[in-house]
Amino acid sequence: MPARKYLSHNNGRIQEVQATVVGGTPAQDGHIVALDANGRLDNSVLPVGIGADTAVIQASENLAAGDFVNIWNSGGPRVRKADASTVGKEAHGFVLAAVSSGSNATVYFEGTNNQVTGKTVGARQYLSATTPGTTVETPPSGSGQVVQLLGVATSATAIATEIEDGIVLA
Repeated sequence: MPARKYLSHNNGRIQEVQATVVGGTPAQDGHIVALDANGRLDNSVLPVGIGADTAVIQASENLAAGDFVNIWNSGGPRVRKADASTVGKEAHGFVLAAVSSGSNATVYFEGTNNQVTGKTVGARQYLSATTPGTTVETPPSGSGQVVQLLGVATSATAIATEIEDGIVLA
């Protein structure tokens, strides 16, 4: 649904104006802000330093919504699925939207990952050593694997993310 409209006084005339959903340009100074299709404010209309802690980084493989990701260098910053089966692929954040390899991904560094399924409320979520990008409720236990706590399930479809450093198992 398009943003709602309002009436504005413009040089002695009343004019219908559409509210701004996505901001970020000086020309939008003074605009009235509208909520997006999910009933939320877009981060682009918030002051710098307020809103989700994110970065836009090119994906080096296909990512699914809800994947936990690892940031690495391949001629510049790239993101891939995090993987507890080996050192160096620990999770740094997560994505809320699917992204194709070579496209830009919005990586979230904290907050709620609400693109997951099958979680047990209150269960600690660890980076998986068998399915990259996902979590498990029992920490990995194999030699050389990484135990990394990513957060706690707040519902069957959400993880309150608080990514911790990983511990490499002997």
